[in-house]
Amino acid sequence: MKIEGVLVPIITPFTADGQVNAAALTQLVKHFIDEGVGGIVACGTTGEYYALDAQERELVLRTVADAAKGRVTIVAGINALSTPTSIAYAKQAQALGYDALMLATPPYSLPEQAGIMRHFQTVAAATPLPIILYDFPQRVGVQIAIETVIELAKIPNIVGIKESSGNFNRALALIQADIPDFQIISGSDDMAADFLFWGVRCWISGGANVFPGEQARMVKAAAEGRWDEVRALMRGMYPVILAMESGDYNQKAKLGCRRHGVEAGTVRLPLAPLSDEAAQEFLAALNAYQG
Repeated sequence: MKIEGVLVPIITPFTADGQVNAAALTQLVKHFIDEGVGGIVACGTTGEYYALDAQERELVLRTVADAAKGRVTIVAGINALSTPTSIAYAKQAQALGYDALMLATPPYSLPEQAGIMRHFQTVAAATPLPIILYDFPQRVGVQIAIETVIELAKIPNIVGIKESSGNFNRALALIQADIPDFQIISGSDDMAADFLFWGVRCWISGGANVFPGEQARMVKAAAEGRWDEVRALMRGMYPVILAMESGDYNQKAKLGCRRHGVEAGTVRLPLAPLSDEAAQEFLAALNAYQG
């Protein structure tokens, strides 16, 4: 499976009374597709998957599938505290018609590399769907070692890694390892131009909730060697991306959906909503964008 372009780990909009807003979610999916994204990731970190109950999770997955299936690549996040739960989520995604899965190391348990290896091997053996590894040590507390990635890449349905460590030296080591039939995917919004320069052609970007069209154009410009355009697009988006990466990422991703005429609501506990001052600062940065 070859994944290209920008994939949006889509937010989960909530109504004023805190319920999943399926109508707003459908509106965002359709808008992002119209803007040229290559895919949608449902129930990712930006989608607050950890704060959804079982019924809400199915509603989100089904809503995204109904709006996007057959139009773009649809990926289900299957992160969980335990390996069996991730397997159950994988089976659910397959039943709903998803094209691929995205999976991180379980948080909190802090497994060693042997446990990390067995976690991914066990899930991969339980599903025919392609799996994108998700390396985000700041979130889960441990890192998938490069040697572990290389070994896991030998499994036919482990097809790539979303590299979100924030360490471009590590990303470059993975890129230069030239692992057969395996994709390195940008997962660091502020480093995306660097990934693109080194030949990466897929970007799973929480910031695409705010800048879907711009980021889709940026990947296309890189593929066509138009580096002045890549730099110009990143330069324009960078103040907003930096504001998001500096903290309260999910809150700002939701607030940024106002660009698309969607009120996405607030976040759920344990995240706290933005203060009025922080919201105004972010909106000021967004309003200053001249793209």
